[in-house]
Amino acid sequence: MANKREPSLSHQWLVDPTPLPADIPEVEEIGATSAPLKSAAFFIGDRCGAYNDDFMLCKEQSKSGEVECLKEGRRVTRCASSVIADLNKNCAESFRLHWQCLDNNNHELFKCRKAETLLNSCVFKSLGLEKKIPNGEQIHLKEKPLYRPNIEDRPSLKAYELAKKEGTL
Repeated sequence: MANKREPSLSHQWLVDPTPLPADIPEVEEIGATSAPLKSAAFFIGDRCGAYNDDFMLCKEQSKSGEVECLKEGRRVTRCASSVIADLNKNCAESFRLHWQCLDNNNHELFKCRKAETLLNSCVFKSLGLEKKIPNGEQIHLKEKPLYRPNIEDRPSLKAYELAKKEGTL
């Protein structure tokens, strides 16, 4: 015979009041949602690759998990924040166009290739960063990709055609 009891769910925050050690520097959070982070991901990888590799190596070598690697993790966060800040400073319009396209199209990159082309061009000219897909074909450079959107993102298409007409691509 089963006991009848009311279900309950505890909604309490568990916060560790212990401060971080003094040798681990304070870092502000990036403060971006998933769409801007996905839009900037390849550029973060290009600029912050060495920091990412150090962090992953530390995680792999440490026995107690990620606690020993907080310093390396902070470096990754600081580098990613600098990339986002530079994108907002130098390529704000094309960056916003691309991440809004991703946000409106279920984060599927193939639906935002026009906006991506504009962003890649601006970032390369302004920051010298390049989108490189590691160990794979550079699909964003294909003239006739296998997967194409049924309906193009209108703001991206307009901006792409304008840039092509002006010769800025």
